[in-house]
Amino acid sequence: MLGGMTVLVFLDPLHPHGRIVDASKPQLMATDLGATRGDGVFESMLARDGKPRKLQAHLERMATSAASLELKIPAPVQWERAIETAIACHNEEDTASELVVKLLVTRGVEGASAPTAWVQVSAVTRKSRQQRETGLAVTLLDRGYNSAAAERAPWLLMGAKTLSYAVNMAALRYAHAAGFDDAIFTSSDGMVLEGPTSTVLLATDRDGVKTLQTPLLKSGVLPGTTQGALFAAANAAGWRLGYGPLVPQDLFDADGVWLASSIRLLAPVNSIDGQSLSTTSDSGSALTVELTALLESAL
Repeated sequence: MLGGMTVLVFLDPLHPHGRIVDASKPQLMATDLGATRGDGVFESMLARDGKPRKLQAHLERMATSAASLELKIPAPVQWERAIETAIACHNEEDTASELVVKLLVTRGVEGASAPTAWVQVSAVTRKSRQQRETGLAVTLLDRGYNSAAAERAPWLLMGAKTLSYAVNMAALRYAHAAGFDDAIFTSSDGMVLEGPTSTVLLATDRDGVKTLQTPLLKSGVLPGTTQGALFAAANAAGWRLGYGPLVPQDLFDADGVWLASSIRLLAPVNSIDGQSLSTTSDSGSALTVELTALLESAL
């Protein structure tokens, strides 16, 4: 397989189903604005048994992110063909049942009129699979903005999935150096936001009424495709749904807290800054099992 365990397929007008390239060799121009300025958007999705999950939701979110950047990107059908090519190429050499499918598009080479777009496919890491089972120890980190920043300053692109992930990765490195698995961002005015690469979910089960909540979207969090799929399934199963506002104490008071993402799916939060959460209790574990089953049905 080209490039070992990674497949790259570039979207190219001369190749309707995508142009396969060698992932072990340089492919991106040094003057590409994605490399020099982080000017672009991306999506990551899970593929199982050769089929990408929540494909339309990811394509729609990428289009929304691109619109925020005033960036013209390829049409959905072009992405779909390239994804099919990349998955088929990967599966020729590797029988992994779960794959990470990334869609990336930049503004292109500086001075050019066309974007640079490609699909990257690789196997899901063992660590991502394990964290679904073992859960996470997380820390709260101040994002440095208040919860009204997204509405007040739309040019900050909060809520868009851009290639400018340096802050997100720095937050994860900081958390890891302090002995945590992950982090949850809070606003400067004390509101719960999101993880660096995930959506925050919490649940309560009181007097037989089950409620699933996530932070306010208008606070600048990225709308989660996994959260959206789970909310739809939970609603059909009779759960109540809520969109914050949430503060850190809500996480400690909940019967369960999870970080949701397309690749890791639903990872229980076992502790926050060293304080154990109810997710680790029998009732919390039961909620994890129930919500995982609902999410699987929605994928």
